Amino acid sequence: VQLQASGGGLVQAGTSLRLSCAVSGRAVNRNNMAWFRQAPGKEREFVVAIRWSGSKTGTADSVKGRFTISRDNAKNTIYLQMNSLKPEDTAVYYCALDSGRSVAVSLERSYDYWGQGTQVTVSS
Repeated sequence: VQLQASGGGLVQAGTSLRLSCAVSGRAVNRNNMAWFRQAPGKEREFVVAIRWSGSKTGTADSVKGRFTISRDNAKNTIYLQMNSLKPEDTAVYYCALDSGRSVAVSLERSYDYWGQGTQVTVSS
């Protein structure tokens, strides 16, 4: 199983960015998928998840109303649309796959496969 995250970059505050995570070896519509992020000097934190059923769940308060997760079953890819970016959104963003369809979608230990991460830097 491989997860390939892409789409990060350097952007100005207030702009938008869309991250992609292409999955091989497992179907995104049969597994829970999520985005996490890790800012410099901080622990990795949960951002948002989409269950195998398609329901979007568990958006972190810090990104609620600005970030949206989605998926394209045909491309076996998930996305993170990030709008109204803020400097505090600067982090390495990771996609993750939970083959066990855990109820606890916000916990790192629920996920058994991870992408390599993509850097997002938001300048003020």
